[in-house]
Amino acid sequence: MTLPDQSRYTARVLTRNRVNDVALIQIEPKKKLSHLNLGDSDRLQVGQKVLAIGNPFGFAGTLTTGVVSSLGRDIPTEGNQTLEGMIQTDASINSGNSGGPLLDSQGNVIGINTAIYGPAAAAWESVSRCPSIAPKCC
Repeated sequence: MTLPDQSRYTARVLTRNRVNDVALIQIEPKKKLSHLNLGDSDRLQVGQKVLAIGNPFGFAGTLTTGVVSSLGRDIPTEGNQTLEGMIQTDASINSGNSGGPLLDSQGNVIGINTAIYGPAAAAWESVSRCPSIAPKCC
């Protein structure tokens, strides 16, 4: 794995959840690393401010803001599966944002940017997977 400062590490997979395309990995850093704290996605409320971080269209470290539009959404996928219990937000999430964190206004991780869903480009809304996936796959 490569960190933003371009330092490289070999990561060990602690656990994975193939259905949700999520893995928990561990590295042994040579120096102290900064981190984000996990928030409580069960305490989210519709209308609450959220921030999405990602690399849309290759633009690294992009931040967009929005609000929680809905909670507990089930989103059908092209592969006849369903993404269950999603957080729907109007924060702009584009190609390249997947895997980035969805944060509450205190900077705690409350989700993982996952998908864009909508019948037409002008009506697309963003959804993010709750971080409760990690305990489920441990």
